[in-house]
Amino acid sequence: MLDRRLAVAPMMDCTDRHARYLMRILSPSALLYTEMVPTGAVLHGDRDRFLGFDPAEHPLALQLGGSEAAELAEAARIGCDFGYDEINLNVGCPSDRVTTGRFGACLMAEPEVVARAVAAMRAAVALPVTVKTRIGIDDRDSYEDLTAFVRTVAAAGCRVFIIHARKAWLTGLSPKENREIPPLRHDLVHRLKSDFPDLAIILNGGLTTLAAIAAQRGLVDGVMIGRAAYDTPWFLAEIERGMLGGEAPADRDAVLARYLPYVERAHAAGVPLARLLRPLLGLYHGMRGARAFRRRLSEHMHRPGTGAALVREASALIAPQQIGREAA
Repeated sequence: MLDRRLAVAPMMDCTDRHARYLMRILSPSALLYTEMVPTGAVLHGDRDRFLGFDPAEHPLALQLGGSEAAELAEAARIGCDFGYDEINLNVGCPSDRVTTGRFGACLMAEPEVVARAVAAMRAAVALPVTVKTRIGIDDRDSYEDLTAFVRTVAAAGCRVFIIHARKAWLTGLSPKENREIPPLRHDLVHRLKSDFPDLAIILNGGLTTLAAIAAQRGLVDGVMIGRAAYDTPWFLAEIERGMLGGEAPADRDAVLARYLPYVERAHAAGVPLARLLRPLLGLYHGMRGARAFRRRLSEHMHRPGTGAALVREASALIAPQQIGREAA
């Protein structure tokens, strides 16, 4: 059974295989998710590009985008063959492009479609099939609308719902604005768990401090961290050590010592250095020299001939007396 106390959200252009490798170093316990992969990419695209991952990333869930039950079932089967630990259906992305393709948050208006998709995927694989959704969309944002959606999809066999505790406006707001402008309603997610005690309810949205995460204990079955895990990755190590009791790295230099050999291998295999170093930009957030570290990487990682030594040069800009105090 997967440990669902902590998960890292699927984030487009963020949670690629390199960022996930770094996140696994920071948190041995977190359940990681891929970026959303449309069914068309799985069925007709370069599968290694869209589905490939390092075994160190386990436990790892594949998030799919789509609405056609047969296509989702086949994509889930392929994901299972690749070795994923969970298949997740995106019913939360509000972007225009996703909505035009009839997947993402717009499917909250069609719970029967989601239910058919879940049933088809569950019939195709033995893995957990889960759903990530919002608390509502547009004017379909009452608690009754939310419970009707959950009840319909749960009847198809979905036992795990990851709830982003904001509604989504499908018109008028960008995806970024939809992450920030609609008010957080953690209370609705707590109520959902109370009303559906047999379902696993995971809370996503606005969890950026250890105190905020601790406040969810006993109210939901787990939490999912989004941008805070990518923009300030050391936060994952703090959660691992402070709340999960896991063996997080002693300090951020220890993270680099484990990540840089991966960078060197991947870069030698042809991966652009910028893709490998981008997840590191926020590693030293909050420390003296963090801005200089970030600037050095940003300004040089696209230059031809640059290698992993750039990271060592940049990390030397961090005030050395701060390293080693982090584990205290």
